[in-house]
Amino acid sequence: MPDAPLSPAAETFEVHDRVVACDGGGEPLGHPRVFLKIEDEAIICPYCSRHYILAAGAPRGAAH
Repeated sequence: MPDAPLSPAAETFEVHDRVVACDGGGEPLGHPRVFLKIEDEAIICPYCSRHYILAAGAPRGAAH
C-alpha cells in the first residue's frame, strides 16, 4: 500500500509585490496574519507553508 501524504499540498500564489500578508486562508484553518518579505524570487509561509512567488515582470527592486 503506498504511503499517503501527511498533509495536502500547499497552495502557490503568484504575487506582484515583494511584501505579502498571509493568514492561512481564514477560519477554521487560518493563523495570525504575518507579513512576509520576498527577498529573491519566492517565500514560504512558516505557519501554513503557502508558497508566494514573485510574478514575471514584477518590480525587482527593494520592497518598501
